[in-house]
Amino acid sequence: MIKIGIIGASGYTGGELLRFLNNHPETEIVAATSRKYDGQSIYKVHPHLRDLEIKFENLKPNEIDADLVFTATPHGASMKIVPELLENDMKVVDLSGDYRFDNLDTYEKYYGYKQINPVKAVYGLPEINRELIKEADLVANPGCYPTGAILACLPIVAESIVENIVIDSKSGVSGAGVTPTEASHYPNCSDSISPYAVTTHRHGPEIQEKLAKFGNNKVSFTPHLVPVIRGIMTTVHSFINEDITSEYVRESYSEFYDGEPFVTILETGEVPRLSSVRGSNHCHIGCFDIDDNGRLVIASAIDNLVKGASGQAVHNMNLMFGFKETESINMVGLHP
Repeated sequence: MIKIGIIGASGYTGGELLRFLNNHPETEIVAATSRKYDGQSIYKVHPHLRDLEIKFENLKPNEIDADLVFTATPHGASMKIVPELLENDMKVVDLSGDYRFDNLDTYEKYYGYKQINPVKAVYGLPEINRELIKEADLVANPGCYPTGAILACLPIVAESIVENIVIDSKSGVSGAGVTPTEASHYPNCSDSISPYAVTTHRHGPEIQEKLAKFGNNKVSFTPHLVPVIRGIMTTVHSFINEDITSEYVRESYSEFYDGEPFVTILETGEVPRLSSVRGSNHCHIGCFDIDDNGRLVIASAIDNLVKGASGQAVHNMNLMFGFKETESINMVGLHP
């Protein structure tokens, strides 16, 4: 049994962490922090977690006694607390962007923060870094868009069968966080699809940096906000550079992800559905269609709060402590 702390437990990702860990046989939640809701019961903020008897606490990092801490904190905030947690012999899974980049200049350019406490972290995408995660003290949980995009692109990049790649992703409103903004306010986002940060979104460089370890493709990325609560649908467009078939591509994906517990390869032409992965830690990848111009189209679907955040974070924790990888996160999606 390991002791778990969650810093920033009142947000959507904090709530999902609490949901999964509450059912984990190897963990005990000893701290769930929130300045705003200090002293209040968890269910006052997360009404579906009424069987959790713990309360929010306004704790400093040095007041937490845990084996692992999840930092579900804003970008720029994690770097101020993660080093202290590590110095106090706690492992950390950070859900912010503060430690995702190998290139600090890229992080500082796209996030606008000076990295004041650089610490070596392992990028927490289990499908590519499983063995490194097992030995890590600090895991940088991937961004939600990059998770769906990287998984959709990896096999074709690794096999060098396409030229440059264009990624079109559409995310549910929960990806904007628990605090409403003008863009996520219901009357403004309902009945509409809105591209944003069209060529400058901070997740574009993250996708590019991680895929560059497998191939030399240039990657262009544009996100969209769609009027659903959960989910990211990613459509990847690329042009093949050799004479291959759709079925060949699909078989390549099946081989690449063989044995991966949370990646499902659909049939050729089958389109992933957000409802099929909603609430789950699964990624569905499908399409594999090639048009008459040699354009290959691949699509992936994930839940942005689970595989794109908290579920993946728990997966990383399971690897770090030698637990069964799928423990507490191996549920199917909520369709319809």
